[in-house]
Amino acid sequence: MNFIFISPNFPHTYWNFCDRLKKNGVNVLGIGDAPYDGLEDGLKGALTEYYKVDSLENYDQVFRAVAFFSFKYGKIDWIESLNEYWLEQDAQLRTDFNVTTGIQSDRISFIKEKSLMKKLYQDAGIPTARQSKVTTREAALKFIDQIGGYPVIVKPDIGVGANDTWKLNNDEQLNKFYDNLPDVPYVMEEFIVGDLISYEAILNSKFEPLFENMTTWPTPIMEIVNDDLNLKYYTNPDVPEKLRGVDRRFVHLEFFRLTKARKGLGKKGEYAGLEVNMRPPGGYTPDMMNFAHSTDVYQIYADMVAFDERHLPKSDDKYYCVYAGRKDGHDYVHTHEEIMAKYGPAMVMQEEMPPVNWPQMGRVMYTVKLKTLKEVDEFISFVHDEK
Repeated sequence: MNFIFISPNFPHTYWNFCDRLKKNGVNVLGIGDAPYDGLEDGLKGALTEYYKVDSLENYDQVFRAVAFFSFKYGKIDWIESLNEYWLEQDAQLRTDFNVTTGIQSDRISFIKEKSLMKKLYQDAGIPTARQSKVTTREAALKFIDQIGGYPVIVKPDIGVGANDTWKLNNDEQLNKFYDNLPDVPYVMEEFIVGDLISYEAILNSKFEPLFENMTTWPTPIMEIVNDDLNLKYYTNPDVPEKLRGVDRRFVHLEFFRLTKARKGLGKKGEYAGLEVNMRPPGGYTPDMMNFAHSTDVYQIYADMVAFDERHLPKSDDKYYCVYAGRKDGHDYVHTHEEIMAKYGPAMVMQEEMPPVNWPQMGRVMYTVKLKTLKEVDEFISFVHDEK
Protein backbone atom coordinates (compact mmCIF):
# COMPACT_ATOMS: atom_id res chain seq x y z
CA MET A 1 0.00 0.00 0.00
CA ASN A 2 1.35 3.43 -1.00
CA PHE A 3 0.39 6.37 1.22
CA ILE A 4 1.45 9.90 0.19
CA PHE A 5 1.61 12.24 3.19
CA ILE A 6 1.56 15.93 2.27
CA SER A 7 3.53 18.17 4.66
CA PRO A 8 4.28 15.36 7.12
CA ASN A 9 6.42 17.65 9.29
CA PHE A 10 3.61 20.00 10.42
CA PRO A 11 2.42 19.87 13.12
CA HIS A 12 5.68 18.28 14.19
CA THR A 13 3.94 15.49 16.14
CA TYR A 14 2.36 14.22 12.90
CA TRP A 15 5.48 12.19 12.23
CA ASN A 16 3.73 9.71 14.53
CA PHE A 17 1.12 9.01 11.84
CA CYS A 18 3.91 8.16 9.41
CA ASP A 19 5.71 6.02 11.98
CA ARG A 20 2.63 3.90 12.79
CA LEU A 21 1.75 3.50 9.11
CA LYS A 22 5.25 2.22 8.38
CA LYS A 23 5.01 -0.24 11.29
CA ASN A 24 1.83 -1.57 9.67
CA GLY A 25 3.73 -2.27 6.46
CA VAL A 26 2.53 0.83 4.58
CA ASN A 27 4.89 2.52 2.11
CA VAL A 28 4.90 6.14 3.35
CA LEU A 29 5.97 8.78 0.80
CA GLY A 30 6.36 12.39 1.92
CA ILE A 31 5.94 15.62 -0.03
CA GLY A 32 6.84 18.93 1.58
CA ASP A 33 8.63 22.24 1.18
CA ALA A 34 10.90 21.83 4.22
CA PRO A 35 14.51 20.70 3.61
CA TYR A 36 15.01 16.99 4.22
CA ASP A 37 17.88 17.66 6.63
CA GLY A 38 15.50 19.71 8.78
CA LEU A 39 13.05 16.84 9.30
CA GLU A 40 12.93 15.09 12.66
CA ASP A 41 14.78 11.80 12.85
CA GLY A 42 11.56 9.93 13.63
CA LEU A 43 9.97 11.26 10.45
CA LYS A 44 13.02 10.47 8.34
CA GLY A 45 12.95 6.91 9.62
CA ALA A 46 9.27 6.51 8.79
CA LEU A 47 9.42 7.77 5.19
CA THR A 48 10.41 5.52 2.32
CA GLU A 49 11.20 8.62 0.29
CA TYR A 50 10.76 12.38 0.58
CA TYR A 51 10.15 14.72 -2.35
CA LYS A 52 10.92 18.39 -1.65
CA VAL A 53 9.02 21.05 -3.61
CA ASP A 54 9.80 24.76 -3.61
CA SER A 55 6.29 25.54 -2.35
CA LEU A 56 3.30 23.41 -1.43
CA GLU A 57 1.20 26.29 -2.78
CA ASN A 58 2.44 25.42 -6.28
CA TYR A 59 0.01 22.74 -7.47
CA ASP A 60 2.05 21.88 -10.56
CA GLN A 61 5.08 21.03 -8.42
CA VAL A 62 3.04 18.91 -6.01
CA PHE A 63 1.31 17.20 -8.95
CA ARG A 64 4.72 16.30 -10.45
CA ALA A 65 5.83 14.91 -7.08
CA VAL A 66 2.79 12.62 -6.92
CA ALA A 67 3.34 11.60 -10.55
CA PHE A 68 6.95 10.72 -9.74
CA PHE A 69 5.92 8.54 -6.80
CA SER A 70 3.19 6.91 -8.90
CA PHE A 71 5.68 6.07 -11.64
CA LYS A 72 8.28 4.75 -9.19
CA TYR A 73 6.09 2.86 -6.68
CA GLY A 74 2.91 2.07 -8.58
CA LYS A 75 -0.71 2.89 -7.78
CA ILE A 76 -1.20 5.42 -4.99
CA ASP A 77 -3.74 4.23 -2.41
CA TRP A 78 -3.99 7.26 -0.10
CA ILE A 79 -3.17 10.98 -0.36
CA GLU A 80 -3.52 12.94 2.90
CA SER A 81 -2.18 15.97 4.70
CA LEU A 82 -4.57 15.70 7.68
CA ASN A 83 -4.27 19.50 7.71
CA GLU A 84 -7.18 21.88 7.13
CA TYR A 85 -5.15 24.25 5.00
CA TRP A 86 -4.38 21.60 2.35
CA LEU A 87 -7.73 19.78 2.23
CA GLU A 88 -8.74 21.28 -1.11
CA GLN A 89 -5.41 20.39 -2.69
CA ASP A 90 -5.62 16.86 -1.24
CA ALA A 91 -9.03 16.42 -2.89
CA GLN A 92 -7.79 17.67 -6.26
CA LEU A 93 -4.80 15.33 -6.17
CA ARG A 94 -7.06 12.37 -5.35
CA THR A 95 -9.29 13.27 -8.26
CA ASP A 96 -6.41 13.71 -10.70
CA PHE A 97 -4.78 10.40 -9.69
CA ASN A 98 -8.00 8.42 -9.17
CA VAL A 99 -7.38 7.83 -5.46
CA THR A 100 -10.76 6.84 -4.02
CA THR A 101 -9.96 6.63 -0.29
CA GLY A 102 -10.90 10.23 0.41
CA ILE A 103 -13.05 13.18 -0.59
CA GLN A 104 -12.83 14.14 -4.26
CA SER A 105 -12.76 17.66 -5.66
CA ASP A 106 -16.48 17.61 -6.50
CA ARG A 107 -17.34 17.22 -2.79
CA ILE A 108 -14.68 19.34 -1.13
CA SER A 109 -16.89 22.44 -1.01
CA PHE A 110 -19.06 20.76 1.64
CA ILE A 111 -16.17 20.72 4.10
CA LYS A 112 -14.50 23.98 3.01
CA GLU A 113 -17.45 26.35 2.73
CA LYS A 114 -19.18 27.09 6.00
CA SER A 115 -22.41 27.84 4.15
CA LEU A 116 -22.47 24.25 2.82
CA MET A 117 -21.36 22.54 6.05
CA LYS A 118 -24.82 23.30 7.39
CA LYS A 119 -26.36 20.93 4.85
CA LEU A 120 -24.31 17.99 6.13
CA TYR A 121 -25.67 18.52 9.64
CA GLN A 122 -29.20 19.09 8.33
CA ASP A 123 -29.05 15.88 6.28
CA ALA A 124 -28.08 14.04 9.47
CA GLY A 125 -31.02 15.58 11.35
CA ILE A 126 -28.82 17.80 13.55
CA PRO A 127 -30.06 21.37 14.13
CA THR A 128 -27.69 24.24 13.31
CA ALA A 129 -27.64 28.00 13.81
CA ARG A 130 -29.38 30.00 11.10
CA GLN A 131 -26.96 31.47 8.60
CA SER A 132 -27.03 33.67 5.52
CA LYS A 133 -24.64 34.90 2.83
CA VAL A 134 -25.18 38.59 3.49
CA THR A 135 -23.40 40.45 0.70
CA THR A 136 -24.97 43.83 1.50
CA ARG A 137 -25.71 45.88 4.59
CA GLU A 138 -29.40 45.81 3.76
CA ALA A 139 -29.43 42.01 3.51
CA ALA A 140 -27.63 41.80 6.84
CA LEU A 141 -30.18 44.01 8.58
CA LYS A 142 -33.01 41.90 7.16
CA PHE A 143 -31.36 38.69 8.40
CA ILE A 144 -30.75 40.20 11.86
CA ASP A 145 -34.42 41.16 12.04
CA GLN A 146 -35.46 37.63 11.03
CA ILE A 147 -33.47 35.99 13.83
CA GLY A 148 -34.64 38.43 16.50
CA GLY A 149 -31.76 40.89 16.68
CA TYR A 150 -28.13 41.12 17.72
CA PRO A 151 -25.59 39.71 18.43
CA VAL A 152 -24.50 37.92 15.26
CA ILE A 153 -21.29 36.27 14.10
CA VAL A 154 -19.62 37.11 10.77
CA LYS A 155 -16.88 34.91 9.32
CA PRO A 156 -15.32 34.04 5.96
CA ASP A 157 -17.25 31.38 4.09
CA ILE A 158 -13.93 29.67 3.45
CA GLY A 159 -11.42 30.04 6.25
CA VAL A 160 -9.10 28.25 8.64
CA GLY A 161 -9.93 28.23 12.33
CA ALA A 162 -11.37 31.49 13.70
CA ASN A 163 -9.35 33.84 11.50
CA ASP A 164 -11.22 37.08 10.67
CA THR A 165 -14.28 36.02 12.67
CA TRP A 166 -16.17 38.73 14.55
CA LYS A 167 -19.10 39.17 16.90
CA LEU A 168 -21.30 42.17 16.04
CA ASN A 169 -23.46 43.58 18.85
CA ASN A 170 -25.11 46.65 17.29
CA ASP A 171 -25.64 48.77 14.17
CA GLU A 172 -22.43 50.71 14.79
CA GLN A 173 -20.31 47.55 14.67
CA LEU A 174 -22.27 46.31 11.66
CA ASN A 175 -21.61 49.54 9.76
CA LYS A 176 -17.92 49.41 10.66
CA PHE A 177 -17.73 45.83 9.35
CA TYR A 178 -19.34 46.73 6.03
CA ASP A 179 -17.28 49.91 5.67
CA ASN A 180 -14.17 47.70 5.77
CA LEU A 181 -15.59 44.53 4.22
CA PRO A 182 -12.77 42.21 3.05
CA ASP A 183 -12.78 41.09 -0.56
CA VAL A 184 -13.83 37.51 0.27
CA PRO A 185 -17.30 35.92 0.68
CA TYR A 186 -18.63 36.21 4.24
CA VAL A 187 -21.52 34.54 6.06
CA MET A 188 -23.54 35.84 8.99
CA GLU A 189 -24.84 33.52 11.68
CA GLU A 190 -27.09 33.84 14.70
CA PHE A 191 -25.19 33.93 17.98
CA ILE A 192 -25.74 30.88 20.17
CA VAL A 193 -25.29 30.90 23.93
CA GLY A 194 -23.63 27.59 24.72
CA ASP A 195 -20.46 25.64 25.39
CA LEU A 196 -18.29 24.84 22.39
CA ILE A 197 -17.85 21.08 22.14
CA SER A 198 -16.06 19.03 19.51
CA TYR A 199 -16.49 15.35 18.69
CA GLU A 200 -13.48 13.49 17.32
CA ALA A 201 -13.60 10.02 15.85
CA ILE A 202 -11.68 7.59 13.69
CA LEU A 203 -14.12 5.62 11.56
CA ASN A 204 -13.68 2.63 9.28
CA SER A 205 -15.17 2.06 5.83
CA LYS A 206 -18.39 0.80 7.43
CA PHE A 207 -18.76 4.16 9.26
CA GLU A 208 -18.12 2.43 12.57
CA PRO A 209 -16.19 4.46 15.17
CA LEU A 210 -12.90 2.80 16.11
CA PHE A 211 -12.16 5.62 18.53
CA GLU A 212 -14.21 8.50 19.96
CA ASN A 213 -13.37 11.59 21.98
CA MET A 214 -15.04 14.78 23.15
CA THR A 215 -13.21 18.07 23.67
CA THR A 216 -14.53 21.05 25.63
CA TRP A 217 -13.51 24.60 24.63
CA PRO A 218 -14.63 26.93 27.47
CA THR A 219 -13.73 30.07 25.47
CA PRO A 220 -14.27 30.24 21.69
CA ILE A 221 -11.10 30.67 19.60
CA MET A 222 -12.65 33.82 18.08
CA GLU A 223 -12.57 35.52 21.48
CA ILE A 224 -9.09 34.15 22.25
CA VAL A 225 -7.70 35.89 19.16
CA ASN A 226 -9.78 39.08 19.08
CA ASP A 227 -9.67 39.84 22.81
CA ASP A 228 -6.12 38.57 23.52
CA LEU A 229 -7.38 35.95 25.98
CA ASN A 230 -5.61 32.81 27.14
CA LEU A 231 -6.47 29.49 25.52
CA LYS A 232 -7.73 26.68 27.71
CA TYR A 233 -9.38 23.46 26.63
CA TYR A 234 -9.53 19.83 27.66
CA THR A 235 -10.25 16.39 26.29
CA ASN A 236 -12.80 14.33 28.18
CA PRO A 237 -12.58 10.71 29.31
CA ASP A 238 -16.09 9.88 28.09
CA VAL A 239 -18.31 10.76 25.10
CA PRO A 240 -22.05 11.50 25.45
CA GLU A 241 -24.24 9.16 23.42
CA LYS A 242 -25.89 12.22 21.84
CA LEU A 243 -22.80 13.05 19.82
CA ARG A 244 -22.50 9.64 18.19
CA GLY A 245 -23.73 8.58 14.79
CA VAL A 246 -21.76 10.93 12.52
CA ASP A 247 -19.82 9.08 9.85
CA ARG A 248 -16.45 9.53 8.00
CA ARG A 249 -12.74 8.83 8.76
CA PHE A 250 -10.70 10.93 11.19
CA VAL A 251 -13.16 13.71 11.93
CA HIS A 252 -13.32 16.80 14.12
CA LEU A 253 -16.93 18.03 14.32
CA GLU A 254 -17.88 21.16 16.25
CA PHE A 255 -21.10 21.64 18.22
CA PHE A 256 -22.67 24.03 20.67
CA ARG A 257 -24.11 22.50 23.83
CA LEU A 258 -26.95 24.88 24.60
CA THR A 259 -26.79 26.51 28.03
CA LYS A 260 -30.27 27.93 27.51
CA ALA A 261 -33.16 26.87 25.30
CA ARG A 262 -33.36 28.52 21.88
CA LYS A 263 -36.34 28.37 19.56
CA GLY A 264 -35.65 26.29 16.48
CA LEU A 265 -32.49 24.73 17.94
CA GLY A 266 -33.36 22.85 21.08
CA LYS A 267 -33.58 22.70 24.84
CA LYS A 268 -30.86 23.44 27.37
CA GLY A 269 -28.23 20.67 27.23
CA GLU A 270 -28.98 19.69 23.63
CA TYR A 271 -26.51 20.03 20.76
CA ALA A 272 -26.47 22.23 17.66
CA GLY A 273 -24.02 21.68 14.80
CA LEU A 274 -21.39 24.33 14.06
CA GLU A 275 -18.67 23.18 11.63
CA VAL A 276 -17.52 19.99 9.90
CA ASN A 277 -13.81 19.19 9.75
CA MET A 278 -12.72 15.99 8.01
CA ARG A 279 -9.32 15.91 9.67
CA PRO A 280 -7.82 15.45 13.13
CA PRO A 281 -8.08 18.43 15.49
CA GLY A 282 -5.13 20.80 15.26
CA GLY A 283 -2.08 21.31 17.40
CA TYR A 284 -1.35 18.74 20.09
CA THR A 285 -4.96 17.61 20.54
CA PRO A 286 -4.26 14.10 19.15
CA ASP A 287 -1.59 13.70 21.84
CA MET A 288 -4.03 14.99 24.45
CA MET A 289 -6.52 12.35 23.34
CA ASN A 290 -3.82 9.73 23.87
CA PHE A 291 -3.25 10.93 27.42
CA ALA A 292 -6.98 11.17 28.19
CA HIS A 293 -7.80 7.68 26.93
CA SER A 294 -4.46 5.95 27.64
CA THR A 295 -4.23 4.95 24.00
CA ASP A 296 -2.47 5.77 20.70
CA VAL A 297 -4.70 7.48 18.13
CA TYR A 298 -1.82 7.45 15.64
CA GLN A 299 -1.83 3.65 15.79
CA ILE A 300 -5.61 3.44 15.63
CA TYR A 301 -5.57 5.62 12.50
CA ALA A 302 -2.83 3.50 10.95
CA ASP A 303 -4.80 0.31 11.73
CA MET A 304 -7.86 1.84 10.06
CA VAL A 305 -5.82 2.63 6.94
CA ALA A 306 -4.05 -0.73 6.73
CA PHE A 307 -6.64 -3.15 8.15
CA ASP A 308 -9.95 -1.23 8.36
CA GLU A 309 -10.24 -2.18 12.03
CA ARG A 310 -8.88 -1.36 15.48
CA HIS A 311 -6.21 -3.59 16.97
CA LEU A 312 -5.45 -1.69 20.19
CA PRO A 313 -7.59 -2.74 23.16
CA LYS A 314 -9.57 -0.02 24.94
CA SER A 315 -8.29 1.12 28.32
CA ASP A 316 -10.31 1.83 31.46
CA ASP A 317 -7.56 4.18 32.67
CA LYS A 318 -9.01 7.55 31.66
CA TYR A 319 -8.29 11.20 32.48
CA TYR A 320 -9.08 14.78 31.61
CA CYS A 321 -6.16 16.15 29.60
CA VAL A 322 -5.97 19.94 29.93
CA TYR A 323 -4.16 22.56 27.84
CA ALA A 324 -3.46 26.03 29.24
CA GLY A 325 -1.50 28.55 27.18
CA ARG A 326 0.11 31.81 28.29
CA LYS A 327 0.58 34.91 26.14
CA ASP A 328 3.08 37.74 26.25
CA GLY A 329 1.88 40.99 27.80
CA HIS A 330 -0.04 39.39 30.68
CA ASP A 331 0.99 39.78 34.34
CA TYR A 332 0.38 36.33 35.80
CA VAL A 333 0.13 35.58 39.51
CA HIS A 334 2.18 32.38 39.42
CA THR A 335 5.61 31.93 37.86
CA HIS A 336 6.67 29.15 35.55
CA GLU A 337 8.66 27.65 38.42
CA GLU A 338 5.60 27.63 40.69
CA ILE A 339 3.50 25.92 38.03
CA MET A 340 6.11 23.23 37.53
CA ALA A 341 6.54 22.73 41.27
CA LYS A 342 2.79 22.25 41.82
CA TYR A 343 1.87 20.32 38.67
CA GLY A 344 5.14 18.72 37.57
CA PRO A 345 4.04 15.15 38.37
CA ALA A 346 0.86 15.62 36.28
CA MET A 347 2.61 17.48 33.42
CA VAL A 348 2.65 15.56 30.14
CA MET A 349 3.75 18.38 27.78
CA GLN A 350 5.36 21.75 28.38
CA GLU A 351 7.10 23.93 25.79
CA GLU A 352 7.22 27.21 23.89
CA MET A 353 4.94 27.14 20.86
CA PRO A 354 6.00 28.17 17.34
CA PRO A 355 5.40 31.92 16.75
CA VAL A 356 2.68 31.21 14.18
CA ASN A 357 0.57 29.71 17.00
CA TRP A 358 1.03 32.48 19.57
CA PRO A 359 -2.20 34.46 18.77
CA GLN A 360 -4.38 31.38 19.25
CA MET A 361 -2.51 29.00 21.53
CA GLY A 362 -0.21 31.28 23.50
CA ARG A 363 3.56 31.46 23.60
CA VAL A 364 4.05 28.95 26.40
CA MET A 365 1.87 25.90 26.96
CA TYR A 366 1.26 23.62 29.93
CA THR A 367 -0.61 20.34 29.50
CA VAL A 368 -1.54 18.02 32.36
CA LYS A 369 -3.73 14.97 32.88
CA LEU A 370 -6.09 15.03 35.84
CA LYS A 371 -8.86 12.88 37.24
CA THR A 372 -11.67 15.35 38.05
CA LEU A 373 -13.27 18.49 36.62
CA LYS A 374 -12.59 20.22 39.94
CA GLU A 375 -8.87 19.63 39.40
CA VAL A 376 -9.22 20.90 35.82
CA ASP A 377 -10.71 24.21 37.00
CA GLU A 378 -8.07 24.60 39.71
CA PHE A 379 -5.23 24.02 37.21
CA ILE A 380 -6.60 26.52 34.69
CA SER A 381 -6.98 29.15 37.41
CA PHE A 382 -3.47 28.55 38.73
CA VAL A 383 -1.94 29.03 35.26
CA HIS A 384 -4.16 31.89 34.04
CA ASP A 385 -4.87 34.04 37.12
CA GLU A 386 -3.50 37.55 36.66
CA LYS A 387 -2.48 40.23 39.15
